Amino acid sequence: MAHIDHPFHLDARGRTAGTSDAEHIRDLIAQFLFTSPGERVNRPHFGSGLLRRAFEPNSPELATAVQFTVQAGLVQWLGNLVEVRSVEVSGVDSALRVVVVYAIRDDGEVRRETLVLGGTP
Repeated sequence: MAHIDHPFHLDARGRTAGTSDAEHIRDLIAQFLFTSPGERVNRPHFGSGLLRRAFEPNSPELATAVQFTVQAGLVQWLGNLVEVRSVEVSGVDSALRVVVVYAIRDDGEVRRETLVLGGTP
């Protein structure tokens, strides 16, 4: 099944760009991580609040708190699509690095996505 790619853009033919199921799930994970609770009108609790952490002092305690909230949120909002295997959060200099390992429920494919907030990837 094809999905509309996120962020929205046009493909080489001038049509709405589509994406595969696996890439759509990756987009959903990124949307969850980079959305703040209260940002979506009909889903006020959706989002990890990760962007609010950009101005907090980077520490092991922050990484642990983010790890807990991200994993719980992914299970709550995307648990019907993925089985979250692990979430690793580390603070390096001014960057907060989030690594999510998950299995897609439809086909069992295990994927690993790394998303970085701040600093350089």
